Amino acid sequence: MVEYEIKPVAKLGFGVDELWRYRELFYFYTWRDIKVRYKQTFFGFAWAVMQPILMMVLFTFFFGKKLGVPSDSMPYPIFVFTGLLMWNIFSTGLTSASNSIINNAHIIKKIYFPRLIIPLSSVMVTLFDFLMALTIYIVLMLYYAVDINILEVVGALIIALIITSLTTFGLGTFLAALNIKYRDFKYVIPYTIQVLLFVSPVIYPVSIVTNVWAKYLLAINPLSGAITLMRSAISDVPPDWNMVLISAVCAVIYFIGGVLYFKSSESYFADIV
Repeated sequence: MVEYEIKPVAKLGFGVDELWRYRELFYFYTWRDIKVRYKQTFFGFAWAVMQPILMMVLFTFFFGKKLGVPSDSMPYPIFVFTGLLMWNIFSTGLTSASNSIINNAHIIKKIYFPRLIIPLSSVMVTLFDFLMALTIYIVLMLYYAVDINILEVVGALIIALIITSLTTFGLGTFLAALNIKYRDFKYVIPYTIQVLLFVSPVIYPVSIVTNVWAKYLLAINPLSGAITLMRSAISDVPPDWNMVLISAVCAVIYFIGGVLYFKSSESYFADIV
């Protein structure tokens, strides 16, 4: 006779083995979220491309043309779109992940599965949007005939993606758990993201921050290091590796802290959600 051992997953662990066993459910949630996001919209998946294009046009007009914000010796549309690639992953992923548990309360109350799957799938959806926007980015690079080292750009892109994704998932899971207890965060998060847009170097270069300590303080926001690294790969401005390193370390801290807080809190989700 076959015997099965049923034991709880460690509360202060990542539960990677359990996530792997439920990987098909993760695929289902991710694909479901992609379809739901663009369901019954006139342009459908085209919104994943149109949103960053519209933001690029607006920022180029106001900050590039009217205010003359410097762009590290590259065309401002390329400059700002580079920042938007990372920013849209963060802003969309953080908003979706932070509300994901509340939005799926009806499922959480009925069946058991690793709750971490829900915010994880929310963040993964943003990578689909990123791939769509990346095609426009390539077209822009060709249009402006930007001379680049492809290997250098790909390497910078991978590192920037890892930093941004870890940050988004870590903060997203933390806020998702916090949102269960304090529903006020649902209203605070959108305003916080708007403020972070101007704290992050999306529309301006890090080079305008001349104070060394202020620059490293800016690096506590991992998007600063990710965006700076991406821009340095397509411009003549070398990256500030100290800043990138601080951003990478902070991203790992946010990721570990967010997941551990989520795992330590998930036992009461079904009771108070």
